[in-house]
Amino acid sequence: AKSRFWYFVPRLNKLKKMTGEILAVNEIFEKNSRVVKNYGIWLRYISRSGIHNMYKEFRDTTLTSAVQQLYSEMASRHRARDRSIQIIRTAIVPDDKVRSSNLTQYHDPELKFPLTHIRPRKSANRFQATRPNTFFG
Repeated sequence: AKSRFWYFVPRLNKLKKMTGEILAVNEIFEKNSRVVKNYGIWLRYISRSGIHNMYKEFRDTTLTSAVQQLYSEMASRHRARDRSIQIIRTAIVPDDKVRSSNLTQYHDPELKFPLTHIRPRKSANRFQATRPNTFFG
């Protein structure tokens, strides 16, 4: 975090590392990390062909987890390393403002995930006459 701070500060203010001082570095935790939220992340990354601006949306419980999703997705889809990605801004996006169709499919309040194959517990009887049935659909 400190190296990224000294990377961005001279671009925003007239400040060098020699004249500045970091007093404290504190991690800010989520107030409620049990609720799933939609996060919008604006970023800038350097690819092999140039510099690109981008907006991506992720669905997660914490901002740090959403940023981890961003780094892994950028590495897989765009071959962008973490040192070439600069996060400009992050925001919590309400459900009606989400642009990504991949995230809107999870906004239905009646959404359920059925358990299709359930493995039964081992019974006390070691040898059973019937094979266990795992499909209840």
